[in-house]
Amino acid sequence: MSANATSSDNVFSTDLPARLDRLPWTRFHTLLVVALGITWLLDGLEVTLAGSIAGALRDSPALRMSNAEVGLAGGAYIAGAVLGALYFGWLADRLGRRKLFFITLAVYIGATALTALSWNLWSFLLFRFLTGAGIGGEYSAINSTIQEFTPARYRGRVDLAINGTFWLGAALGALGSVVLLDPQLIDPELGWRLCFGIGAALGLLILLMRLWIPESPRWLLIHGQPQQAARIVEDIERHIRHIVHTLPPLREHHWLRLHVRTHTSLGEAIATLFHRYRRRSLVGLSLLTAQAFFYNAIFFTYALVLIDFYGIAGDRIGWYILPFALGNFCGPLLLGPLFDRIGRKPMIAGTYILSGVLLALSGWLFREGVFDATGQTVAWMVIFFFASAAASSAYLTVAETFPLEIRALAIAVFYAFGTGLGGISGPLLFGALIETASRDNVAIGYLIGAVLMVAAGIVQAIWGVAAERKPLEQVAAPLSQARDD
Repeated sequence: MSANATSSDNVFSTDLPARLDRLPWTRFHTLLVVALGITWLLDGLEVTLAGSIAGALRDSPALRMSNAEVGLAGGAYIAGAVLGALYFGWLADRLGRRKLFFITLAVYIGATALTALSWNLWSFLLFRFLTGAGIGGEYSAINSTIQEFTPARYRGRVDLAINGTFWLGAALGALGSVVLLDPQLIDPELGWRLCFGIGAALGLLILLMRLWIPESPRWLLIHGQPQQAARIVEDIERHIRHIVHTLPPLREHHWLRLHVRTHTSLGEAIATLFHRYRRRSLVGLSLLTAQAFFYNAIFFTYALVLIDFYGIAGDRIGWYILPFALGNFCGPLLLGPLFDRIGRKPMIAGTYILSGVLLALSGWLFREGVFDATGQTVAWMVIFFFASAAASSAYLTVAETFPLEIRALAIAVFYAFGTGLGGISGPLLFGALIETASRDNVAIGYLIGAVLMVAAGIVQAIWGVAAERKPLEQVAAPLSQARDD
């Protein structure tokens, strides 16, 4: 049997995790990744729209936002994402992955639709906050689900490729803004509002795509539902056998003995994160803080740099984001397999350090006035080819290096702390630096981002976990694993 429960001591044995890890990559996995991973596309869409419409927001009769207020709007979105990740991440570990990725998507759809109806600065900030809350909650539930279904040998490349789809959303947002912000076609005041309608419409489509996705068998096992977990795995295996006829043999020592638990206390979660796995926590916090500052500082304000320092018209910003998005998308896609082959520690540390060095160099060239708008875009394209893979690997790290019982909460905690420290401060700082109209000041901001990336890369090189090709239960044993296993 795949799962044997013993009612006397509430302990059962299972081989389901090993059976999930031995599966070949099939259409099931592809559809799962598309239906869930499209969350990153939504985030890319939202962040790009926020940057692309910066000029329209400043000119809007209803909003009349300053550069600093554009940065504040970026901060409101990130603040929502931080709090949403914490709350919904906690719920995802208690109530299940499946319930939460429907709830969080509904929050996102409603909030981004309401953003289009904003009537003043404060209503815009509120709805951006709620939109961020939906996206932040998605990160926790979705990352957990994808990790728990993906075979171990594919986990690195799949996670990086999924995170890279953020930039497909960025490209979609850029193209949408080019059309909807063109004053020859649409009144700009209506155009920026219609931009947010793209996200709401796409969210409704995603809601339908997710209806067939089952609950994570690993989550069901921990919460005392081994029979339901077994049915899900058996259905997947039955479908795959129709395609490949036979499945690979199970690895040795593939059985787990687990205690049933209804939930994990907050005290145990905190002790696990900050005592038992404190080095892993330091690594996760370092990686997510650095990439959050690096990305959000530059990306939420790139339109302001192009407008104020290079004289690019607001309705033309979208054309400059397309090559930028291409570099960001290709980085995780092309480098992702190396994170499984070469290993997590060298690849994560290497991409972080290289990204920081390149940003410092480009900041100096910007300060010296070497770039025109095209040169600046090409520099960003090269830098973020590596930085995108680095940022994606941060989410991979916090998702795979902590026990199943607190996986969603761990993702939420480090996303929240990292994004709260780096993601909110970055846009606010850069908005203020750009407001000074000083290249020297903006270059200082770039240097801060570079130093943070290099420091995080060094932390990863020292204390990172070599999790490549290993089952999740081997990377971090479940808290509910029986002692005599």
